[in-house]
Amino acid sequence: MLSEKSRPVIEATADVVAAHMDEITPKFYAHMFEAHPELLNGVFSRANQRNGEQPKALSGSIVRFAVHLLEHPNSLPEAVLSRIAHKHTSLGITEDQYQIVYENLFWAIADTLGEAVTDEVAEAWTEVYWLMADALIKLEKGLYAKQANTKMWTPWRVESKEPAGASAFTFRLVPADDTPATVGEPGQYVSVRLPVADGLLQARQYSLSSDAASADVRVITVKRDDGGEVSPVLHDSVQVGDVLEVSNPYGDLTLSTVSADEERPLVLATAGIGITPAAAILQDLAARGSQRRVIALHADRSAAALTLADEVRAAVDALPRGELHLWLGSTADAPEGLGAREGRMDIAQARVPQDADVVLCGPLPFMQAVRSALIEAGVPATQIHYEVFGPDLWLAA
Repeated sequence: MLSEKSRPVIEATADVVAAHMDEITPKFYAHMFEAHPELLNGVFSRANQRNGEQPKALSGSIVRFAVHLLEHPNSLPEAVLSRIAHKHTSLGITEDQYQIVYENLFWAIADTLGEAVTDEVAEAWTEVYWLMADALIKLEKGLYAKQANTKMWTPWRVESKEPAGASAFTFRLVPADDTPATVGEPGQYVSVRLPVADGLLQARQYSLSSDAASADVRVITVKRDDGGEVSPVLHDSVQVGDVLEVSNPYGDLTLSTVSADEERPLVLATAGIGITPAAAILQDLAARGSQRRVIALHADRSAAALTLADEVRAAVDALPRGELHLWLGSTADAPEGLGAREGRMDIAQARVPQDADVVLCGPLPFMQAVRSALIEAGVPATQIHYEVFGPDLWLAA
């Protein structure tokens, strides 16, 4: 844990460092990529650099880690570290890269804060950084060791590509070589890496949307993001028969980790493309003949925008105690019998039990609003879990 020598220094400087992190992290990334341009080739996302999400997520995680050390000196923020470690392993982050990050991050801190970064301050924040880095390195080694192979990227062939709503495609991938494949869990994701317009490799994570508990197939459903670099290529250029580089499955938001008790009700509250991990969870529960009470709540812009609607409805119908509640911004195009309500998701209408385990996935403002409504309805915060697509800005906040 944090040494007694460093503790008062971190207490005295945490607010100052936090206040300048939005200035520090962009400098850090620019300096690091100038020195190590290879890190933009298949590791870091250029799109998340341009929109500022990755710098915000990094700054938030470091400050949050430091504050945890001050407030809880005998523990580490395990949930925070686990989420980061899974994202890192899905991109093939290696131990030696932590030294590169350290050197460039502390250059940016010194360049921003100037003479305020005394030897004492630098030593204390170095201790914080390596406490966090060493914890992540240990977790990531453990995750890599659990995989069925020792390769970061393996080839998978596109067996089928089918429309999944107005702006999404579902890709069914099968192994393109004999590399042993790791069995995924519903709720997990894989990274897909491919060359974009200028030939640079870029990687993105996509939730397993079906057949998650299989080593012989990877099914992902990809919504087009016109501001991104990977999804347009998948939509416009990748065809049946093409081979993609795909990671092992990662992600700590699974039933086995957040909601393993079959006696407790399970609520899956999603919006937009956030339905993809919920679809995999629902199909898995249906395939196993679960008797659990499962309440699926979903919000979307319109019926035309719905992704995996048929798969979700079929899975819920197959569950003896399954319920589906749907809210649409407009029900004008909703087919008869869909049972959709118009407007925003209303937790009160679904009558969510207070003892339910809840999984949220969707845009950040949606998840924040639903979480607040659930807590107001009496669901303990410790029973509410979430998945964020991209850098975790909620964690950063």
